[in-house]
Amino acid sequence: MDVGIVAQKDNARAANLADELIETLRGEEANVRIDTATAEALSTSGVDPSAMRDCDLVVSIGGDGTFLFTARGVGATPILGVNLGEVGFLNAVSPADAVAAVQEEIAYARRTGTVRSRPVPRIEARGEDWSLMPAVNEIVVQGPQRGHGQGCTVEVRVDGSLYTGGHADGVLFSTPTGSTAYNLSEGGPLVHPGVSGIVITEMCAAEAMPSLVVGDDRSLSVRVDDADLAYVIGDGKEQRAIEPPAQIEIGLAAEPAHLAGPPVDFFEALGKLD
Repeated sequence: MDVGIVAQKDNARAANLADELIETLRGEEANVRIDTATAEALSTSGVDPSAMRDCDLVVSIGGDGTFLFTARGVGATPILGVNLGEVGFLNAVSPADAVAAVQEEIAYARRTGTVRSRPVPRIEARGEDWSLMPAVNEIVVQGPQRGHGQGCTVEVRVDGSLYTGGHADGVLFSTPTGSTAYNLSEGGPLVHPGVSGIVITEMCAAEAMPSLVVGDDRSLSVRVDDADLAYVIGDGKEQRAIEPPAQIEIGLAAEPAHLAGPPVDFFEALGKLD
């Protein structure tokens, strides 16, 4: 069985737990791949997470940011998230339970021939001749800068019908998973992860409409005008500069991420937001 490990960069606690997992996995006669930064901290050789796409399981050690970094690299490979942070909507396993949780998943996979996992929807942005890597949390379309006198003019349509338009810092499209992240900080609603939908939230709009939740099978588009430059950003990391006027299509990605391990208690995690 092939298992990848990605640990939060420059976090000694994460590196130490990764080292413990490596020893455990080798005792289980599993093949282990470690991300480059963690390998450097442990004075061994490592690989980019993209080289873990053919692993049976990948363990992400850190917070939601580490999980998102891992997901960008490993694609549809099941990810087991170990939470070192205060709030974790993607990481259900505590550090104390990490070794046992990984051993349990290995034992299950060897009995059944498959790793237990559940799909987590991702969304993607597309232009005339480009597409952005799918995002687990959100895609933002914004002007060159945020703040007074900045931003851009946006026009958002759902199935071709105008939902909102006007000057704003930008507009945010979120999955239910991402509703607890950037979307929430922009005044968007919390959406239970069991809902199949996409959240549309304007960012500091001059005449904002309330946030809207639509089915994830809807056709969504945003036109950007009145700016020298604009950006399309996925999960706060993947970024593409575009020259207005431009139209961007937003929709459900064909390939979801896959979450392994025990389910996250959504309401327990919400309690940690206070």
